[in-house]
Amino acid sequence: MQKSSLKRSKNHCNPQNAPIVNIIVYVLFLGSNIYTVASPSDIYFTGKETYITPAPWAFLIWTLIHILLLGTIIYQFFPSGKPTIIDSISFRLPLLGLLNAIFVTLWARQSYIAAFVFALLVSSAVTHIYYIVKKHHASQSLADELFIHLPFSLYHGWSTVLVVLTVFEAFGNDALHEKAGVWTKVLVFLALFFLEATAATYAFSTPEGDLPASIAICWSLFAIFAHQRSSGFIHWSALAFALLSLVWVLKGGYGLVLRSRASGGIRLEDPERAPLVGGN
Repeated sequence: MQKSSLKRSKNHCNPQNAPIVNIIVYVLFLGSNIYTVASPSDIYFTGKETYITPAPWAFLIWTLIHILLLGTIIYQFFPSGKPTIIDSISFRLPLLGLLNAIFVTLWARQSYIAAFVFALLVSSAVTHIYYIVKKHHASQSLADELFIHLPFSLYHGWSTVLVVLTVFEAFGNDALHEKAGVWTKVLVFLALFFLEATAATYAFSTPEGDLPASIAICWSLFAIFAHQRSSGFIHWSALAFALLSLVWVLKGGYGLVLRSRASGGIRLEDPERAPLVGGN
C-alpha cells in the first residue's frame, strides 16, 4: 500500500518537474555549442581534418536546431504541446540534451573515439524521439509542425551526418598529413553514398517524404563538396551525391505542396502511418 502510494506520488511529480528539467538541460545543450564557437581553440577550424570534413558553415545547422528546440521548450507549457512533449517524449528530451552536450564537449576537446561513441548514443536517442513523434503524434497544427515535428526531423537527419563525420575523425586518416589512398577514397565514397541513400529513404518514408531530414543531409553533402579540394575524386563524388540528395529534397517539397493543397493545410503525417526510417 505504501509502495503504491509512493509510486503514484512520483508519477504525479514527474510531469510537474519535467518542464524545469527540460529548460535546465536545454541551457546546458546550448552552452556546450556556444563553447565550441567562443573557445580559444576555434574547433571548427582547428579540429582534425579528414577526407569527409565539411566546410565550417555546415555546422550552422546547429543554430536552426537550437532555435526550433527553444520553441519546443516554450511549447511544452501550452495545452496542445504538453501531451507530446511532456507525456510522450518525456525523459527522452533531457536525456538527448545531456548526451548531446557530452558529445559536443568531447568533440571540442578532440577526444574523437569517445565523441564517436556519444554520437551513436545521440543518434539513438533522436531516433527514439523521432519514431514516437512520427508514429503516435500526427501534426494537428502549424505549432505542432514547427516545434515538434520539424526540430526532431532536422535533428534526426543531422545526427546521421554527425555519426559519419565522427567515425572518420576517430579512425580515419589526417588529411593534412596523409594522402588519400585507394581505400580511403572507397570508404569516403561509401559514406557519401550512405548519406545520399538515407536522404532518399527519408524522401520515400511517406508520400510527402521527410523534408527537413533530407535537407540536413543535402546541406551537409554540399558542404563536404565545397571543402574537399585535395582529392578530385572525393570532391566530385560529393557533388554528385549532393545533387542526387537535392532531387530527394525537391521530391519531398513537391509532395508537401501536393499534400497541403489536398488537405487545405500543412500536415505531414497521418496517425496510422509510421516512417520507414526507424534507425541509423
